[in-house]
Amino acid sequence: MWRNRRVNVVADKLGGSQNGQMQIALALYPRFTVLDIIGPFQLLADVAGHDIVWVAETAGPVVDHTGRTPLIATHTFDEVLTPDVVVVPGGMANDENPALNAWLQRVHATTTWTTTVCTGSVHLARAGLLYGLEATTHWASAKLLNELGATYTEQRVVRQGKIITAAGVSSGIYMALTLLAEMHGDTVAQMLQLSIEYDPQPPFNAGSPSKAPTEVVELLQKFFADR
Repeated sequence: MWRNRRVNVVADKLGGSQNGQMQIALALYPRFTVLDIIGPFQLLADVAGHDIVWVAETAGPVVDHTGRTPLIATHTFDEVLTPDVVVVPGGMANDENPALNAWLQRVHATTTWTTTVCTGSVHLARAGLLYGLEATTHWASAKLLNELGATYTEQRVVRQGKIITAAGVSSGIYMALTLLAEMHGDTVAQMLQLSIEYDPQPPFNAGSPSKAPTEVVELLQKFFADR
């Protein structure tokens, strides 16, 4: 099936990693959210020339926020020092992770792109990389992001220089398509979009707090507060 073939890409510059490939580091940490990272992975892994590595403080299984789904980190933070691209998923926003923050500070100096999905931007802000910049995150963490020195904006994807932040969970696919267009051009991004048939037509117009019914927003706010 065509869907299972890799999309051949000729890029002007594929550097910074082994074998002349572009190294893309997908960060994992305890209580991350699976869809945040799997969405971008699905798109980025289907492009030839991308060396995908799963990285965490220690190698091995890292369990998501539900406690049910482990993903395997193949490399430690200390082993991945010059990735071309970093993708940080969201998770439990109140969980601080000094090891992740220190790694982000170190690798951001040489990345081509540093990207986040959902509350992954909170970790980037804690690393001091969003100070004074516009950024997005899950709407429930907007206040926290502002407190950490960024300026929250309710957009699906926000680009500030080489930093790309995406809003809550499902926006990881949107972010990855934006990133692919920057890396390889619109045609490649559109091919990948069509390959996964990403054509959002939700049954409800309730995907952001500015669109959802007030009672739904209030119920979810209470749910988050209780957790």
